[in-house]
Amino acid sequence: MQVASIKLYSLNYNDAKTYIAAALFALGNILLPQLCHLVPQGGMIMLPIYFFTLVGAYKYGWKVGLITALLSPLCNHLLFGMPAAAVLMPIMVKSIILALSAGYVASRYGKVSFTLLALVVATYQLTGSLFEWAWTGSLAAALQDLRLGIPGMLTQIVGGYLFIKYLLKR
Repeated sequence: MQVASIKLYSLNYNDAKTYIAAALFALGNILLPQLCHLVPQGGMIMLPIYFFTLVGAYKYGWKVGLITALLSPLCNHLLFGMPAAAVLMPIMVKSIILALSAGYVASRYGKVSFTLLALVVATYQLTGSLFEWAWTGSLAAALQDLRLGIPGMLTQIVGGYLFIKYLLKR
């Protein structure tokens, strides 16, 4: 199991760095989905709107993650119509759960590992799917990410680990 000790932060709402970091991660969550949508069903398979929320919340704390989680789906919806209005709320709830769980796990354990990131991804996907099922009344819709999004979840775990460990060394 790969474990890396890294410097993790917990930025506060009264710190300008919080908003700068959240804006940069939200921008990543706007650009990455546009790239993934160039491939048929790329968004549903790669789940790109969650990637920088995971990285931001894990590295800089749940507050950065929460701002990113709220801004990313809303900006994408307003700019590109994706996610569609019908799935906007479940995606926002999953994003919020992701931000809170990533921030918690990072502060609790103080390190990054594939196992910890897998725990975070599993938490937001399973809890978010339960919410989506309750929201839509459709078990098929709720299980879509779990059925189609395995490559995206693996990318979040492996890519998130690499991004946090190597690209965000500070």
